[in-house]
Amino acid sequence: MTSIGYFLPMTRLHRIVLVGYDGCQLLDVSGPAAVFGAANEARQHPFYDLQIVSPDGGPVATNSGVVLHSRRIGGQPDTLLVAGGSQGLRAVMAREDLRLWLRRAAPKARRYGSVCTGAFVLAAAGLLDGRRVATHWASCGPLAERFSALKVDSDSLYVVDGKVWTSAGVTTGIDMALALVEADLGAAMANLIARHFVLYARRPGFQSQFSPLLQAQTAAETPFVELTDWMAAHLELPLDVPALAARAGLSERSFYRKFTEATGKTPAHFVESLRLDVARTLLAEGLPLKTIAIKVGLRSSARLGQAFERRFGMAPSLFREMHAAA
Repeated sequence: MTSIGYFLPMTRLHRIVLVGYDGCQLLDVSGPAAVFGAANEARQHPFYDLQIVSPDGGPVATNSGVVLHSRRIGGQPDTLLVAGGSQGLRAVMAREDLRLWLRRAAPKARRYGSVCTGAFVLAAAGLLDGRRVATHWASCGPLAERFSALKVDSDSLYVVDGKVWTSAGVTTGIDMALALVEADLGAAMANLIARHFVLYARRPGFQSQFSPLLQAQTAAETPFVELTDWMAAHLELPLDVPALAARAGLSERSFYRKFTEATGKTPAHFVESLRLDVARTLLAEGLPLKTIAIKVGLRSSARLGQAFERRFGMAPSLFREMHAAA
């Protein structure tokens, strides 16, 4: 179906090790495992040797009550991923035998990383120092506070920093696993698996864990939920305070205060976030900068570039180069 790639001989399986523990999130293990298993099924010859391990081996009771069979930690993986979980996370972070094995195995692996709060386990072993990493949105603050030597990306679905791959919450482990398969076996294989799983879209890592619209829908009062839905559908219009206040049926001063309190962002910042969120996706699709600027209401490629530089620290053209393949 696709070529195996130049980096491994055809006779050698690529060993993927998923680290679980009592209380780990089931989907953090089963999601990536299903992706790698599907890649093996789609090929005439399997590519991955998939193993689930734990500090003690044997049965691992996940947070959902489903019990996984695991081997005891050991050996040398090619790809090493640590699952997340709220239950049991503190206990597994304290396991000195696990930390020692991770410190020995991860640097020798071709790549290593985590799903969701599994980043805490790698950080406790000192394996994320100086790295940009992702984790579940609710744990970004605690991770950054506890481990100051790493940089937490609270926005992206997954982050690749050198050989370190980390993903955000739960289902993003599937997104990251698809990206790993793409790196190994090509985009056609990753797309085939995504279609097999009936995924609406194969999401690139730069997509937000929560879009600005979803954040507003979570936090805002009902009148502003309706307004933000309308804003997202009319980005090409002038979405300034007078226009939005009139649509909300409030005075400009009252609208500004209530909207900021409800969403945590000023109207201008919220509108810009909506526009740039859509612009990132359009950039990855290859549309011309001027066309994108008009579609998202920024009117000119110069204004798009200024807003992009201010928010993301890079030019739209560089962002396109980085994410065009996704």
